[in-house]
Amino acid sequence: MNMNELLIASNNSNKLGEIKAILGDIPVKLLMPSDLEITIDVIEDGNSYYENALKKAQAFFTLSGMVTLADDSGLEVEALGGLPGLRSHRFSPINNATDKDRRAHLLYRLATFPRPWSATFHCEIVIVDKAGCISHVHGTCSGEIIPEERGANGFGYDPIFFMPDQNATMAELSDQIKNRISHRANALRNAVPILSEIFNFQAI
Repeated sequence: MNMNELLIASNNSNKLGEIKAILGDIPVKLLMPSDLEITIDVIEDGNSYYENALKKAQAFFTLSGMVTLADDSGLEVEALGGLPGLRSHRFSPINNATDKDRRAHLLYRLATFPRPWSATFHCEIVIVDKAGCISHVHGTCSGEIIPEERGANGFGYDPIFFMPDQNATMAELSDQIKNRISHRANALRNAVPILSEIFNFQAI
């Protein structure tokens, strides 16, 4: 096994694609659970993004013995007191809800509140090294929720998450811009120095 291999502890293909693109310049081979024939679903019942990311990182590390990176992210809307937050993926009351269902439910919950609907995306990243030592970093991206969907280059709440400084929703951004300014990009950028120490490369 190559010493410079990093396991990304996620089964979400959209998320995996983003992480691969953002970390594409580091001299580390990024592996997906499917590359190792690992097929587990970790119950994300922690009380914080950190706890959820830690659960995933430790579960995949235990199975693989590899340096493992996991993230947990969520959208917090000020008018809803921080909801959906940790429940971002489970916010819709519909069983097996789609991203569109979750967006529709969020707009339904916001309908009685005055705009703007200020919101922040959060991302927590946990890294477990070969010795089982744990590191974590955080990243955010601020904007507002808008009542109509715009753009097709995104997933989750991206089509209704508007960033005034970009004059665009997250789903209207090119991959190049999104992977520079998103909450996940900011968190992964903060994680690069940790990875550089683990894998002994020079962070740029």
